Formats: sequence, C-alpha cells, structure tokens
Amino acid sequence: QVQLVESGGGLVQAGGSLRLSCAASGITFSGYRMGWFRQAPGKEREFVATFTRSSTYYADSVKGRFTISRDNAKNTVYLQMNSLKPEDTAVYYCAAADRSTLFATQTSQYAYWGQGTQVTVSS
Repeated sequence: QVQLVESGGGLVQAGGSLRLSCAASGITFSGYRMGWFRQAPGKEREFVATFTRSSTYYADSVKGRFTISRDNAKNTVYLQMNSLKPEDTAVYYCAAADRSTLFATQTSQYAYWGQGTQVTVSS
C-alpha cells in the first residue's frame, strides 16, 4: 500500500519560514519523481516544485524562496519555504510521478498523493 504522509505545516507570520516533509512508503522511492503542489480555498490545485532529470524546477511564484530536496535513504522529500507571503496560504500536497515523466508539472502526471498539510501565513 502506497502512502505519502506530509508534515510540517502550520501558522507562520509573513516573512517566516517552514519546512515541509513528505515520507513515502510502499513504493521504490528512488524510482519516482516527487513533486509539491498546493491548493488554496476556492482555487485549483497548482504546481509548486519538482525534480527534473538533473535539477529542480519551480513555479514562478515561489522561485527563489522555496527549495525542494529529497533524501532517498529516508524515503523523504522536503520543501523548504522561506520569505513566506500571505498568498502562500494553502494546503500543500506531495505527490509521486513515475521517474520516466520528464517534466512533471501537471496533477494528471502524478500517480500517488498525500493527504495534505495546511500552511497559513498571516500578514
């Protein structure tokens, strides 16, 4: 049974930082391209960050502020979020796509999803 479990969300003031974690089980972690998405109330789920074949890729809205990383030994992917803004408030989801997916920025490209963790940024 595949499980992706996010943690690390919470309430933070604008300008603050949070680090989200996503622990995976039931999959061969190194065989998947991991990504982060978010969904604000009344909006569609949107892409945040993922890995490319040799690097990382970010949505323009978070570039320079967020960093995605992974630890294959711990089957965990992280999202370090700095300089948070109120518009970053959303439920954040991690997801897993087959490693053969070259540019995984669409929700339809991901096979497995976590339950989400709430991030609230106050002004």
